[in-house]
Amino acid sequence: MNPLTVEWIAKAEADLATARRELRVRKSPNYDAVCFHSQQGAEKLLKAALTERGLSFSKTHDLARLLGLLIPEHPALAVLNDICSDLSAYAVEFRYPGENATKAMARIALKNSELVHEEILANLHRG
Repeated sequence: MNPLTVEWIAKAEADLATARRELRVRKSPNYDAVCFHSQQGAEKLLKAALTERGLSFSKTHDLARLLGLLIPEHPALAVLNDICSDLSAYAVEFRYPGENATKAMARIALKNSELVHEEILANLHRG
């Protein structure tokens, strides 16, 4: 596996670990952060897959756009379209005043990010 791919995966795993840890906090949990790190983990996994395939990508937080670059070579990944579209909003939606994530939103964001992880990692291992 490409060393840069391995780095992307490590960064993605760290974001997921942060999201999981923050969701377990009992006193003053930061659900905004759970959503953000869930999105970031999925984004970095998609970038790992693109890197491993030698596909270039622009700087973006749009997960559907990143996924769209993979789908021509791996059509089965299209099942992630809706999930990626939903997660994309969390790159910025709760980062500024005016909106706050709920516990339910945070749980769904983490679950969706974990689904992206499972599919992308399985795809990477299949080659």
